[in-house]
Amino acid sequence: MPEATAGRRPSGELEASVLAALWAAGAPLTPAEVQRVLGQDLARTTVTTILTRLHEKGAVARTRQGRGYAYTPTQDSPGLRADRMRRELEKDEDRRTVLARFVSGLSEDDERLLRTLLDGADGADGPAPGSIR
Repeated sequence: MPEATAGRRPSGELEASVLAALWAAGAPLTPAEVQRVLGQDLARTTVTTILTRLHEKGAVARTRQGRGYAYTPTQDSPGLRADRMRRELEKDEDRRTVLARFVSGLSEDDERLLRTLLDGADGADGPAPGSIR
């Protein structure tokens, strides 16, 4: 079994590569265009599968282009990561403990930044707290 997967990359790594290609393009891309941008030995069906999974997760939007689709990211990289963090938090009923452990693992600089963002003192780096959703 290990021999069959020796040359394969984890799907998360492939998803990240596809998203990076879409962000860099700044315009909708078809699976064939993503495949060309990546310049890797990925089958077009693999790229299409990755794009379909990203669409199902809400990470990309698609529009009809000919017989297929063209894809665009639904948000930038920081926004996507923030959504992932929120989804992880929502998986646990004991939010207080999860947040407490998260905060206890922050560096002093990150803790100060988080406190500043929560206090609403600096809206330049993102939306005001509680304004998302």
